[in-house]
Amino acid sequence: MPNQVHRKTVKKGFTFTLIVAGESGLGKSTLINSLFLTDLYKDRKVPNAEERISQTVTITTHSIGIEEKGVKLRLTIVDTPGFGDAVNNTESWKEIEDYIDRQFEQYFRDESGLNRKNIQDNRVHCCLYFISPFGHG
Repeated sequence: MPNQVHRKTVKKGFTFTLIVAGESGLGKSTLINSLFLTDLYKDRKVPNAEERISQTVTITTHSIGIEEKGVKLRLTIVDTPGFGDAVNNTESWKEIEDYIDRQFEQYFRDESGLNRKNIQDNRVHCCLYFISPFGHG
């Protein structure tokens, strides 16, 4: 039985969702591109100082299919441009928290439904939080 489950899972493939959060310029994009040998951020625009004053946190997702030694992985990178870049960062984390909650609620609704065959798992499995080395605390 374990061999059947293993073969079925490897054939179907895996999903992995990674969220990266932190201020601009800390190396989030560089790390992701280096880890997965790809360029997920081709059309990236770095905001200047004036744009950072009123900038709010947005959520962008990048999906890529990776296959290695016959094992498929659907990798989703959730980027949070604007996190920690504004002058007033009060509750800048709220948008990220809401996104994570929405993904878990959607998965629960799909799993509780009648058609559970093709459920898409977009729950966040891992969060990499980048801390600036030049902070005040």
